[in-house]
Amino acid sequence: MSSPRGSAAPFAPPPPESPRSPRTGRFGALAEWAQRHRWAAVALWVGVVAAITLGSTSVGSAYRNDFTLPGTDSQAATDLFKEHGSDQAGDSVEIVFKDTAGVGDSRTAIEPMLDKVRGMAGVADVRSPFADSSAVSQDGTIAYASVALEGKVEDVPKGDVAKIIEVAQEIGSAGLQVEVGGEAARNAEDKAGPTAELAGIVAALVILVLLFGSLLAASLPLITALFAVGGAIGLVALASHVFTVADFTPPILMLVGLGVGVDYALLIFYRYRQELVAGARPEEANRKALDSAGRTVFFAGCTVIVALLGLVALGLGSLQGIALAVAITVLITMAASLVLLPALLALFGARLQRHVLKQTAEADRKGRREGDRWRAMARAVQRRPIPTLLVGVIALLALSAPAISMRPGFADSGNDPEETTSRQAYGLLAEGFGPGFNGPLIVLVKGDRAAGQAVRAQLVATEGIAQASPALPSEDGALSTVFVYPTTSPQDEGTVDLLHHLRDDVAPPLERDTGAEILVGGSTAASQDVSETLADRLPLFVAVVVGVSSLLLLLVFRSIWIPVKAAVLNLLSISAALGVITLVFQHGWFGAQQGPIEAFIPALVFAIVFGLSMDYEVFLVSRIHEEWARTKDHSLAVREGVASTGKVITAAAAIMMFVFGAFVLSADRMLQQFGLGLAVAIFLDAVVIRCLIVPAVMQKLGRWAWWLPAPLDRRLPRVSVE
Repeated sequence: MSSPRGSAAPFAPPPPESPRSPRTGRFGALAEWAQRHRWAAVALWVGVVAAITLGSTSVGSAYRNDFTLPGTDSQAATDLFKEHGSDQAGDSVEIVFKDTAGVGDSRTAIEPMLDKVRGMAGVADVRSPFADSSAVSQDGTIAYASVALEGKVEDVPKGDVAKIIEVAQEIGSAGLQVEVGGEAARNAEDKAGPTAELAGIVAALVILVLLFGSLLAASLPLITALFAVGGAIGLVALASHVFTVADFTPPILMLVGLGVGVDYALLIFYRYRQELVAGARPEEANRKALDSAGRTVFFAGCTVIVALLGLVALGLGSLQGIALAVAITVLITMAASLVLLPALLALFGARLQRHVLKQTAEADRKGRREGDRWRAMARAVQRRPIPTLLVGVIALLALSAPAISMRPGFADSGNDPEETTSRQAYGLLAEGFGPGFNGPLIVLVKGDRAAGQAVRAQLVATEGIAQASPALPSEDGALSTVFVYPTTSPQDEGTVDLLHHLRDDVAPPLERDTGAEILVGGSTAASQDVSETLADRLPLFVAVVVGVSSLLLLLVFRSIWIPVKAAVLNLLSISAALGVITLVFQHGWFGAQQGPIEAFIPALVFAIVFGLSMDYEVFLVSRIHEEWARTKDHSLAVREGVASTGKVITAAAAIMMFVFGAFVLSADRMLQQFGLGLAVAIFLDAVVIRCLIVPAVMQKLGRWAWWLPAPLDRRLPRVSVE
């Protein structure tokens, strides 16, 4: 291939540029500012993070969960409960007793304890098992007391529920087992597992030391990430006083902030190192790194933020809070990489340059070139692009297949570790009263007492219902409530079928006959409503995020096929990750507790992984495009692009895999699924897609990879990441 017109030989180095070259872009100018004011930049970051930390420590956080979903039957039922003063307006916990000799023998211990609980903070009422024969199993060995709370789970302080658990279990003995169940009790238990964050930090440091052979070089990306995470956590804690931020958000912030922070800083630092190897002075290398890799980081960060803010459109309060918090975290990590890291590089530039030149001289003596192994791998892919492409795509499709049968929902006490009291209570209730007792459906009848009794009579005769409670009137008599206990467990598909049967087939004729309004609610119904609503809205969310990201790629690379390729491959890696989650957590592979996939997981994994995938896409393809613009040899451009980015992409992916994978060790099922999904998606994206499929596709596309219709080319604004 001939060189571009007006240029020197294909491999001639570009002419040297002064640090204040007119061609310096905005990111290069930012690097120059950070270099000139290095101490001020570092001091500014230290001061800001310290101020945020002190502020959040003094003010505290106001994390709260919000699972309301307007427009659903379950939410309408909850609103009516509150309006008419029903006891069911709040949630409840169950204190479960088992005495093989009969719970009646332990009455003298149980009754005083219940009297004490009745007067505790957060408790609206307590119903003793000795006042309700239906609260005692047929053999008399298992019974439960219902403790009605003054609000929903998210409104009652965990400390109040923890005290209820403590007081209840004080009467336990060799003959009397006492456990506390219910969602509130489940949330109040301390299930702290290993320190996943610490494991991720150690893994990141080890990989960086192996990559750069220097503790100083390894520390700079990690220090940048830690500063960013520290500032983000404090800022989100302050934001929780204004916005609804779920109480399980901080671990997610640590997970995403650490992984993304190291990833962004590493991409910039590696490009800085490459410029030093090419002979640039430290200040020039700093500017060039930020003017190229810095643009990539900015583009990728904006993509993640856009995807996360798109979650707001899904309409669920807690998910909106998580999206906002993670978007803030990504924004701060991006800012740290673009401001703090250049200042640190300016402080330690001379030492880093000496180390890099020493490594380069040693490699030259041994006859090695940077990226030789990746160059050889790219050459092998280019020789057989079609088989490589087929193998990679088939593997991703095979992993994606289980995601088709994914059953989104929410874990309950039945998925908790065996040693927790909520899990023990769940098992005792199922043993004494049947599997459906742990997930009753609450049928609300807005009408007179006769209507409530008529509805209850019809429910008792409905297939799939084991039993139904009497119609319980509200304080003002305007509502009747019937607790319906399915024959199947809360997470069983039979319970979902029963819920739809009651709403679609049983309720309408009863409403016509009685003139009453009938709603089916309760925690089981609410979980299903949230899951189905998220599933219904997810395709539109995906379409918008993919469309916006593809448009940005179209502007950056001025190509029709680059955005199409990126969108398809990113979706494949995400669907494959969801398939792995389904195999492990829904089907119980590798000993995991079987159950539904948390309804939040597909949307969160998509939003974060799609942005991170764009990070690697832009980083790799922009390097290929640089070589293509310089040589117009597409085969050479692909090889050199892979050779110059393969090592850092793999190292960055390995760090994020360890950081995200460490959360599989968490005791929280949602964090386990989130961590596994991100780790698998990053692995597949970095190894299968960026190292195999993308080079194969780019090789087959050849010059067509950069094709853009002339009319479109004239109308589109020009944006560059090089």
